[in-house]
Amino acid sequence: MRNFLLLIPVFCALTALARAEAPLDTGYRQMYNLQFPEAHETFRQYQAERPDDPMGPVSDAAAYLFSEFDRLHILQSEFFTHDQHFITDHKLTPDPGVKRKFEAALAKTRELAARAKDDNASFASILAGGLQSDYMALIEKRYVASFKQMKASRQQAEQLLTRKPQLYDAWLAIGVENYMLSIKPVVIRWFLRLGGGETDRDLGIQKLKLTAERGHYLAPFAQLLLAVAALRDKDTNRARQLLAGLAREYPHNPLYPQELERIGSRAAPAPSGRLNAFREAGRP
Repeated sequence: MRNFLLLIPVFCALTALARAEAPLDTGYRQMYNLQFPEAHETFRQYQAERPDDPMGPVSDAAAYLFSEFDRLHILQSEFFTHDQHFITDHKLTPDPGVKRKFEAALAKTRELAARAKDDNASFASILAGGLQSDYMALIEKRYVASFKQMKASRQQAEQLLTRKPQLYDAWLAIGVENYMLSIKPVVIRWFLRLGGGETDRDLGIQKLKLTAERGHYLAPFAQLLLAVAALRDKDTNRARQLLAGLAREYPHNPLYPQELERIGSRAAPAPSGRLNAFREAGRP
């Protein structure tokens, strides 16, 4: 009995270690919760401890990008408001200081990745390309440059995934290109395919689901894109399910409850004329 009691602190310590988040996990959780100063500090500490790992600076770049998404309300205005396309020509004013830091983090990522030349470095390069493509398209409205970068990241992901198909975050690059380009008008899709783009909607959804269900750092973003896709398909139940899960997981991010409320108001039936008349008659 005494030996059993002595083991209890050991079991507790092991349980605490099992539950402890890795530094990058903590940083991404803070980022998705819109706690950007905390996320940057976490990623900087990670870089100080692992100066040769390109995942440190590329994660910091992701936090800079998402902070601009939040400041400019890009996810709300581009993904959830417009029915025809994800991206519009609505002019935005990027923060020049954030842009400098974002680009410096991407440059450092590529420098470290070129030096390491392993699968982790390849994934960091893919992530850097995806972040840059998003910045070009959603903030700078440089669609041709964004398409070229998107295509290059997808090609890198295909090469990496032939070796490591279990790197589920890398499937996002394939899913994003296929789905986001598939919603373009027919003529534009034709030109995109001539330029080497992939526009298979079903494949895009399939790969987004793979990242959403089995990915690590990028699973929440894949889930958000699937919620947008569900709304475009008029599948409000699926969109509600995905957004509710994100709202529970990231309670400091107001985007998810806002969109849930919008779905609820959109789905609520309008009162009939007779009911309106009854309500008006009952008012003092």
